[in-house]
Amino acid sequence: MHIDGDGTTTEAGTGLRIAVGVAAIGFTAIYFVSDLIEVGQGDFSTFRLVLTYIGEAGIPFFLLGLYAVQRGRIGVVGFFGALAYAYAYVFFTSTVVYALIARTRNWAALTEAFGVWMTIHGAILVLGGLCFGWGVMRAQVLPRWTGACLMIGVVLVAAASGQSNIVRTAAAAVPALAFTGMGVAALRALVTPTPG
Repeated sequence: MHIDGDGTTTEAGTGLRIAVGVAAIGFTAIYFVSDLIEVGQGDFSTFRLVLTYIGEAGIPFFLLGLYAVQRGRIGVVGFFGALAYAYAYVFFTSTVVYALIARTRNWAALTEAFGVWMTIHGAILVLGGLCFGWGVMRAQVLPRWTGACLMIGVVLVAAASGQSNIVRTAAAAVPALAFTGMGVAALRALVTPTPG
């Protein structure tokens, strides 16, 4: 048995935490590895973009799962943040499909192709990350530091947007750390005895 974010005890909560924890760790790792490959290669490659697609496509699902793990405590702001962040990644995942089909050379060419839409969805991502991070800190179901790390990370990612691959990847490491921490915490809660 497991205690869910809303204080109820369910077997379903255990399955949810396993799926969400593994997904948060796994998809985050795949996405970050794709960023490291871009640093090494300098430009996009089909392999790198496929990894990016896999990593980005998983983000909306595990993010909504992280919300569900905290449901009942994360509040409306956290819910809004989860939806906004997930929506932004649906858009960003579609840009990867475009890059694969159009054989886009690099990040600069991709941002030029999407223009203001990248900026708009980047702003949605930042707002969503700030709200979700705040909700995580407020809920105290997952470690508070992960919420703070996400909030700092989305600001750094936005600030690094026009910078070099290595600067963007360093910034991306911060929200990657946040989501990995959330995933680990979701799994650790399964083996941590609850007071009873």
